[in-house]
Amino acid sequence: MDRRYLYITVFVSGMTVLAIELSAARLLGSVFGTSNLVWASIIGLILIYLTAGYFIGGYVADRYPTSKMMYKILAWAAFTAGLVPLIARPVLRMAADAFDQLALGVLFGSFSVVLILFIIPVTLLGMISPFAIRLAIREPSEVGRISGQVYAISTLGSFLGTFLPVLLLIPLIGTTLTFTGFSLFLLLFALYGLWRESGWQVVLRLAWMPLVLILLTILLSGGTIKKTQGQIFEKESNYNYIQVLEMEGYRYLRLNEGQGYHSMWHPSELDFNGPWKQFLVAPFFNTPEYAPENVESMAIIGLAAGTTARQATEVFGTIPIDGFEIDPGIIEVGRQYFDMNLPNLNAAAEDGRLGLAQSKKRYTIIGIDAYRPPYIPWHLTTNEFFELVYNHLTEDGVMVINVGRAPNDRRLIDGLAGTINSIFPTVYVMDLPNSFNSIIYASVQPTEIQNLYANLLYLYTRPDIDPLLIEAIELFVSNQQPTPKSQVIFTDDLAPVEWITNNMVLNFILRGDMEGLR
Repeated sequence: MDRRYLYITVFVSGMTVLAIELSAARLLGSVFGTSNLVWASIIGLILIYLTAGYFIGGYVADRYPTSKMMYKILAWAAFTAGLVPLIARPVLRMAADAFDQLALGVLFGSFSVVLILFIIPVTLLGMISPFAIRLAIREPSEVGRISGQVYAISTLGSFLGTFLPVLLLIPLIGTTLTFTGFSLFLLLFALYGLWRESGWQVVLRLAWMPLVLILLTILLSGGTIKKTQGQIFEKESNYNYIQVLEMEGYRYLRLNEGQGYHSMWHPSELDFNGPWKQFLVAPFFNTPEYAPENVESMAIIGLAAGTTARQATEVFGTIPIDGFEIDPGIIEVGRQYFDMNLPNLNAAAEDGRLGLAQSKKRYTIIGIDAYRPPYIPWHLTTNEFFELVYNHLTEDGVMVINVGRAPNDRRLIDGLAGTINSIFPTVYVMDLPNSFNSIIYASVQPTEIQNLYANLLYLYTRPDIDPLLIEAIELFVSNQQPTPKSQVIFTDDLAPVEWITNNMVLNFILRGDMEGLR
């Protein structure tokens, strides 16, 4: 038995395990999202499958300690791994339709079915490391050394398998072909190992595997990932599954599971009855008479496809706008499908917190719209982050943040208001009607709600004011909520935002009240 090839096999096997895990997240993410609940389910079950593989592999290796057996197991692992996305595709399409209609039974069933599909390839892959240790050991005195080498080499392979799918293959060729590529690569290693140890006759018995895998991939992997009505574009980027829909002249940007529209566009309209126009209200909490021409600049964290930037440009003129959007794929889609080509907009493909920290500018408005319904990145909810925002606002600056909530659960709103109020002197809250969105405003200067009322009366006297601004302020006035007197302060060290949101979602689902989720 050639230890060198055995170690290479262990490396490729370890690489494939992590590649499958990361690709599984992307496979499910287009339908079920990328919340930590989804990640925990994937990682947890993969670990269970690997655990079963370690036990079974150790037992089988002691009974059949031959390289022929190990490479046969590896070949079946590779082949079945390549089948997973092909079998899962119709299930996921059914789940996508169920998600649009919020059919929970179908959703849970589909999620379970897809995860169960991984049990065979991952369990078989888990058998390889104990098998390799059994085959590599020649003397009892080298058990510890050989075991350490095998697990170290497998872990190095896993390191490579962590980055290849997400950073290179999935954005380049898609999730299905990424599965196929890794499966064929591993399968070739297995068949070559069989040839080295047992000759061509054994290999020929399994030579059908790569041919069948290639044929099935050609026949079953074509077409779109989703078949949503009105879909005109879809793409898998480094960060998201991106989807563009067009219905009755309106275009909608949806990401991942598609619960919520992240941007909207129409060639002749700007009012979409969503959260975007409420960002325009922010500066009018300042002392009256405050006018649109007083707004000098704006930053948007969570630019998406530019709806907020277009509305702000319409109302405030061609002010400089810095838009931070972590996914360059979304920026590209925004420019191509949502006319996000404003000359005053600087779209930066980077994390909003990092981009703001590196900016030397101060803004009149900083808008934060980076949540994935209903999740919001925890690092955009902390005391330290809001201090960063405060330091990048002008003296008349105001921050505005869009937050998701449940109908009868305001814990996230309360916690954010308490955290923001530890930095900003004045905080206001409104609920966006017919949605599960709340908008929180915070001003650098101490302000009063009467300022907004007075500014609204002043704007009524100005015939040049865009009606979009008037409507946004009126909507706030009619939907303002009491500012929570919360003592909760989220910090970079302790921000249980995901725990709150997960609990909020689960309670909401268990109550069975799914009306109006979008």
